[in-house]
Amino acid sequence: MKNLFQRWKMFYCLMVVSCLSPAALAHAEGPTLSLGVGFEVASGKYGTGTSADSIYLPVTLAVYPTQRLGFSLEIPYVYQSSSAVNTTVFTGSGARIMAGMRKQAAAMTGSPGGSGPAGGGTQGPPGTSGMSGTPGSMSTATTARSNESHGGLGDITAKAGYVLVPEGDLVPRVRPYVFVKFPTADRDNALGTGEFDEGFAVEFSKLLGNWYFFAEAGYTFQGTSPLLPLKDYLSYSAGTGYIVGERFLPMFVLKGSGAPVEGADDLLEMRIKLKYLATSQTGIEGYVAKGVTRSTPDYGSGLAIFYDF
Repeated sequence: MKNLFQRWKMFYCLMVVSCLSPAALAHAEGPTLSLGVGFEVASGKYGTGTSADSIYLPVTLAVYPTQRLGFSLEIPYVYQSSSAVNTTVFTGSGARIMAGMRKQAAAMTGSPGGSGPAGGGTQGPPGTSGMSGTPGSMSTATTARSNESHGGLGDITAKAGYVLVPEGDLVPRVRPYVFVKFPTADRDNALGTGEFDEGFAVEFSKLLGNWYFFAEAGYTFQGTSPLLPLKDYLSYSAGTGYIVGERFLPMFVLKGSGAPVEGADDLLEMRIKLKYLATSQTGIEGYVAKGVTRSTPDYGSGLAIFYDF
């Protein structure tokens, strides 16, 4: 309880500092409201002999009181073909990585159904009856339920960011942000961990001629679960792209993190991402992804549309 209080205190202190910054109180021209709708799919075996598919449908509402200060709220719908896979959402630049953390961790620890390809590396979702409380253990009834598909509301994420250093001739744009993930997803069906997450990150971006460069690094503090060996982790992403015709930006991106669950591999995937400014207020983004490590999906793709009011 003490650790939870300290983490919430840290989050709210950072929020207050961003909101009360003198520069943030000066209103400037620019979009005041943005709405985004996305569709993402991923599929992987996560080091086991069976595949698990997932779908992620986020709706993102962002508010910009000034050109420097911004707040966003992401409300996702999540579907996965097997409850043995836990959907982990990494907040950062509106992107995400789907990870079969529970499936791989169960396979590595030799839990029932996880000792070989035939078992598929299954592990029962937290809160399921018949579970002993030791990570990686489960009952026969839980094993039978692990192959069921489930869908529903995912974990809602709130974010607050502030452009600390505007982009200059030689200086990159620097934007730190803080976030909190609310456990709104059904953990009994493995749509979420059932725990609060909080964290922070810093974004760097620079435009040199038609070349665009960006990098981001952050840290996530996960909640403590008696059934799932969650741990805090570092996340990162970096990429570059070239602006074509002032409206089209193809990019190459590397995105990864440390393992959010004990016993699993770190995450790393490669993405080819395309951004297109359809109108002065409408943006379209799409990507295809290839996982590099066992904890990331074998393949993934996504499409999103954003509109600034």
